[in-house]
Formats: sequence, structure tokens, C-alpha cells
Amino acid sequence: MNPNIFPTLRYRDANAAIEWLKDVFGFEEKAVYRGDDGVVHHAELRLGAGLIMLGQHRPDGFFGDAEPDASTSPAAVYVVVADVDSHHARAAEKGADVFRDLADQDYGSREYGVRDLDGNRWSFGTYDPYTQ
Repeated sequence: MNPNIFPTLRYRDANAAIEWLKDVFGFEEKAVYRGDDGVVHHAELRLGAGLIMLGQHRPDGFFGDAEPDASTSPAAVYVVVADVDSHHARAAEKGADVFRDLADQDYGSREYGVRDLDGNRWSFGTYDPYTQ
């Protein structure tokens, strides 16, 4: 088995985050495991060949007891997309918090940055480290 990386995020309301990530960024559900109370214990969402894992914040969870705080930017994720202009238009249309406007970068990428519901920073662009 080859090593692989899967960003894992925690949300104050994982059910709302799943719907937002699907609606705004175009993710698809691979798997969602909820407790009897409907709380998301573990979810896997995919975008193209990439996959993230997420779940509901729990005070006794292994991510620590501090609740996610949007002002501290809990995590940052970079995602390669083929049509970053369309992706940006979709996110903006859905009212996402774009903190870095769509622009061409001097290193050859076209990209933008957006915060999700809990302040995690997402960058979407054309720079692919595997092909550069």
C-alpha cells in the first residue's frame, strides 16, 4: 500500500458542514456514519480523486477540547481543480466567504481562497505539485 494523505476536519455542526461542502464546493458523500442522535461521528467526502474526512467536534475528542474558532483559521487545505473560474463563480454565488480573490499567481497557478462555515481556509487552484 502506498502512503496517502486525507485531511481530517472537525465542525461544530458536521451535518451543516457536509451540506455546505457539497453545495458550495461540489463534494460528494462517500460515507457518513451518524450516531443514534444523528450526530456525525465520521464522514468521507470526495472531490474528484481527492477525499477529506470530517466529523462533529466533541469536547473529549482527539482533536482537543477547544471548540472550532473561525477567527483562528483551524486548518488550511489546497485543492487542484480543472476549471477554477467556474469553481470560484459557484462559491461566490453561494455566498462563500472569499478571503483571497481569484488571480493568476507568479508561480503559474490561477487560484482563490475561501473560508468554510468554521473558518477553515480552502485554496482552489490549478497548481498541481505532481505535474510541476
